Amino acid sequence: MSDYQITDYTKKRANELNVNVKPSKNKNKKIDVYKYNKYLFSIGAAGYLDYPLYIKRFGMKIANERRRLYRARHANNINKIGTPGWYASELLW
Repeated sequence: MSDYQITDYTKKRANELNVNVKPSKNKNKKIDVYKYNKYLFSIGAAGYLDYPLYIKRFGMKIANERRRLYRARHANNINKIGTPGWYASELLW
């Protein structure tokens, strides 16, 4: 099970997207995403920071730059609604 502590940001975004999130059972991922109590997939590479963690550790300016870079780097994955990449972008970034 992942050691990742799900942030309030991610919980709020999950509620807005009508999904549930739990710490991932996959040690290499941060969270498991569920819709209607059905497991969809695991997202977020363990060991890397995400938007709320960047805010907490380095402040909003650095977090916004890291978000911009993440979105540029993953542009081909985050635009397909309902995919793991899209959920990672929406829930963690």
